[in-house]
Amino acid sequence: MVEDERIRLIEGLFNEALNLLERGESIESSEKLYKAAGECIKALAEKSSLEEFKAASEKGRWTVTLLEKAVGKLADKLGSEIGAAWDSANYLHVWGFHETKLDAEDIKRRIPIIEKLIKISIEILKGT
Repeated sequence: MVEDERIRLIEGLFNEALNLLERGESIESSEKLYKAAGECIKALAEKSSLEEFKAASEKGRWTVTLLEKAVGKLADKLGSEIGAAWDSANYLHVWGFHETKLDAEDIKRRIPIIEKLIKISIEILKGT
């Protein structure tokens, strides 16, 4: 995927999550935030030529294991914010989307952490 397309996808998912949350749709908002973070990890893995990206390309899909391994390598390379954002996004995926145990405040608390990942990702993708 071209960087500009991926940036539009990430920003679109993030903005959709914020709009859903504003409308009181916490469950769907949680999942959109997770997907935005996941797209960041995939983009950074590709940009960094990680073996996890190559493995996902060969399989035709990303697995949780590949994502987790990529997150670890990216956090080592780019800083702990990567791991913290992924942990927050994954928490939203499990407890906000699948288990439906989180309310709007729980989700809002994690937005700045995920937004930091998005900003880092976009800067790297743009080469700035």
